[in-house]
Amino acid sequence: MSFPPPFYRWRPHPWHGLEVGPNPPSIVTAYIEITPFDLVKYEVDKTTGYLKVDRPQRTSSQPPTLYGFIPRTYCGQRTAKLSPKSKQGDGDPLDICVLSERPVDKSDIILSARIVGGLQMIDHGEADDKIVAVLTNDNVWGSVKDIKDLPEVLIERLRHYFLTYKLIPSEELEVSIDKVYGRVHAEKVLKATMEDYIDVYGG
Repeated sequence: MSFPPPFYRWRPHPWHGLEVGPNPPSIVTAYIEITPFDLVKYEVDKTTGYLKVDRPQRTSSQPPTLYGFIPRTYCGQRTAKLSPKSKQGDGDPLDICVLSERPVDKSDIILSARIVGGLQMIDHGEADDKIVAVLTNDNVWGSVKDIKDLPEVLIERLRHYFLTYKLIPSEELEVSIDKVYGRVHAEKVLKATMEDYIDVYGG
């Protein structure tokens, strides 16, 4: 029996088995781990590719957007060079936040997103950039080209979430967001993570 290409006999690993996107560095694939309705932090298990429970959130903070990563990216030395205060990349795929007008309450899904900017986040000295994107065919956000076109309150919510989602009482938080950047720099970050991925895992 023949199947139309591409056909996966087994489910591909979300990090290594999916394509970066239909038109990178502009339009990318996003694998979604968390929705704005989740009070538990989920993340993909790097060995199996299944979604696992990382931790219940300690605070009432919820992600203001869909949150996941871009396949076949890796935050390594090239990525760290774009973040001057970072010592190294965090060794994870590149994180992405995707705006959608309609509520999406399912995780473990993929979607196409247009990159519009990002947050230069540093976590314990490691580059941990958060790319900001919009759902490509979204009726409200789909036409946005750059982060400056988004309401400032949305960026404030993203900043607040990432500065507090690892907060533990009585422990000092070593997380900072050095700047918010636009589409041009965000695409440079994506290209760097794609090259870092090839260095580590091959083409």
